[in-house]
Amino acid sequence: MLEHVPAWLGHILRNRRAGHEKLVAADPHIRLGADTFELSSPAFGDGARLPVRFTADGEGVSPPLVWTGVPEGAASLALIVEDPDAPTSQPLVHAIIWNIPASERRLSEGAIVADGEGGRRRDVGRNSFLREGWLPPDPPTGHGEHDYVFQLFALRDIPLLGPSPGRGEFVEAIAGRVLAAAIFVGTYSRNEPTEIETADASAMVSGRIVAP
Repeated sequence: MLEHVPAWLGHILRNRRAGHEKLVAADPHIRLGADTFELSSPAFGDGARLPVRFTADGEGVSPPLVWTGVPEGAASLALIVEDPDAPTSQPLVHAIIWNIPASERRLSEGAIVADGEGGRRRDVGRNSFLREGWLPPDPPTGHGEHDYVFQLFALRDIPLLGPSPGRGEFVEAIAGRVLAAAIFVGTYSRNEPTEIETADASAMVSGRIVAP
């Protein structure tokens, strides 16, 4: 995974990011209105750093989530977690879940797993590594801080999706069904490059040979 990207390459790619404007919540097909509700985690605050246990540097389990203020008329909830700071053309998808009952108010730690794994039953889609379940945050060393944007949508009905949908199918299925949205952000980064590593990266880009 991306922990194997060398620090000098992460530094070169530092300004190459998918962009927050490409998040699902910003997609014009979603037709997101002004209505919102509250999403949070008992493990970290909004805009705060993710504890290591939820990342590829730790146990890699999904964080606990809680929410309040789901609007009346909601029939189901759907969650997608994206990294808009990934050095890719589109945000990396870290989790997709749909058909969450509107009466539910939380996901426990480690709940985002493949359908049926550990005896759990969830409608879980594919992350950007084409697997069901939680994709632990794994930013390149030296690339700087990444946002991990948890987007929870209250839907007027239960969308019909295939058994393991990806991002495109998810967006198409919830478009026109969103009553309100809740947004929550965690951050994570790996060690920044040292001054020597930065100088080495600049030399490699310019084609100069660096003396040992």
